[in-house]
Amino acid sequence: MNLLFALLFYVATLILVGGIAYRVYDYARTPAPLKIPTTPAPTTSGGVAFRMFREVVFFESLFKSNLWIWAFGWLFHVALALVLLRHLRYFTEPVNFIIAFIQPFGMYAGFAMAAGLAGLWARRFLVERIRYISTPSDHLMLALLLGIAVTGLLMKFVMHTDVVAVKTFFLGLMAFEVQPLPADPGLYLHLGMVVLLMIIFPVSKLLHAPGLFFSPTRNQVDNPRETRHLAPWAATLGTKD
Repeated sequence: MNLLFALLFYVATLILVGGIAYRVYDYARTPAPLKIPTTPAPTTSGGVAFRMFREVVFFESLFKSNLWIWAFGWLFHVALALVLLRHLRYFTEPVNFIIAFIQPFGMYAGFAMAAGLAGLWARRFLVERIRYISTPSDHLMLALLLGIAVTGLLMKFVMHTDVVAVKTFFLGLMAFEVQPLPADPGLYLHLGMVVLLMIIFPVSKLLHAPGLFFSPTRNQVDNPRETRHLAPWAATLGTKD
């Protein structure tokens, strides 16, 4: 199992990093021939940066659209960020002061993460118009994320996995050395779902994370009267005549 999980994490990391890099490259080279910022939109580059900050940190457009969906979505994402930061302790030695400080907050953020996911998943069953457009992949993503959250909480409060051995395993992977994992079925299940999430992330709807920064409705300046919007590929058409 030690060698199997080591190989799985190496492969999953390559797929995750390479897949996201390719998709970001693909987003960046996709033409945006029209000036289509969602109004009211900022008229300066600084305003666009501030708008993107509000969108990324506070989910501003979702807040204006649907308050209770915003509540579950924002709760999940903030809790996920804390959980991910807390898990950095498994990859660093010594542990950074900030990472050590947020350990208790990240631990209980797991409950908030599970609650947010449960609310978002319930929406796909209880809201008719959302249920109609939901696909099996939508349910799979939510089930996978919820499974990761629940098994993580179980390992912390019920099964009490040897986290020192887990940290040794991941520090070993970073040095290309395979160290033993605790023989814990709950840990195997948790890590297996994490690996699966890493593999499918680059081909799933979860790519809205980097994709948001390439949305022309959000990243464009609203200045069509002051500046002509001309895509780079369109600018070269006249020179080929």
